[in-house]
Amino acid sequence: MRSIWKGSIAFGLVNVPVKVYSATEDHDISLHQVHNADGGRIRYQRRCEVCSKIVDYEDIDKAYEDEGRTVVLSREELKSIPAENSHEIDVVQFVPAEQLDPIMFEKSYYLEPDSKSPKAYVLLRRALEDTDRVAIVQFALRDKTRLGALRIRGDVLMLQALLWADEVREGNFPALETSVRISAQEREMSAALVDSMAADFDPEQFTDEYQLQLRQLIDAKLEKGESLDTDETFGAPAAEAGSGDVIDLMEALKRSLEKKRGASAGAAGDADDEPAEKSTSKPAAKASPAKTTAKTTAKTTTKAAAKPAAKAAPKTATKTAAKSPRTTAKAGAAKAAPKAAEKAARKEA
Repeated sequence: MRSIWKGSIAFGLVNVPVKVYSATEDHDISLHQVHNADGGRIRYQRRCEVCSKIVDYEDIDKAYEDEGRTVVLSREELKSIPAENSHEIDVVQFVPAEQLDPIMFEKSYYLEPDSKSPKAYVLLRRALEDTDRVAIVQFALRDKTRLGALRIRGDVLMLQALLWADEVREGNFPALETSVRISAQEREMSAALVDSMAADFDPEQFTDEYQLQLRQLIDAKLEKGESLDTDETFGAPAAEAGSGDVIDLMEALKRSLEKKRGASAGAAGDADDEPAEKSTSKPAAKASPAKTTAKTTAKTTTKAAAKPAAKAAPKTATKTAAKSPRTTAKAGAAKAAPKAAEKAARKEA
């Protein structure tokens, strides 16, 4: 960033040298004007109405016209105004932040300490932090005397230019003087709609759709030239919101709330689908081995008993039972009655 102004904050008898930087910037794509017939660049010229000559910026003064009389003011005369020459940001009051109406906020500036030691800068910042107040200041910048609010953003002092009181219009509209009856149910429905859309503000969630689509149009134009099809580039135009027939305000609130709840339920259902499948499959997985083991054990016992080498069955059963935890109980029974197992085997054979 490049500083646009240098001055100092007058905090009582304390002087805080600072550099001023613009805190915001425009992200809009820059476009210029051309002649639609041949694409020639359109440029503005400063032409004098008296002599018809093109006048350089250095040769231009400013003037004020009042009832046919013109008062010309030279640059030297304008610079002679005392307020214009001031490079001091004068603190005049400390006020609670909630007393500032956002409609008064104008341009924002960052202030950087402009001295070898930032102690005075940090002291003023700490004073604002400790008192939880905003400093109201007056300063001159770019041919204007301005009102401002000095506040904190992170560890940086920020100067917020404010509109003067007579620059803010009053919002008086005859339609608002009409008596309107709002039912309790309508208020409840509107409150429910607000609750369904409640969230913490995160500016990163929002994008400038127009600038994105303008860049898309420019890229498509660079690629396809005059053969560009805008419908193909942007797709079919979306239906206008609220174009359907709405009976009344209550019906509109109901539809809005149902639509919002439906979208929330759908999102919640998608999130729960995978865990639900896992939870239903786990009990089946636990029950299945028990049945399979019982059937397998019965078949294995029958086949083993049918073999001629039935004498080895007690020893084999004992070893297998010792290794497999599933057949521990059966192994104990086999040890206790080896002769009974032999007789049963001979009968089945």
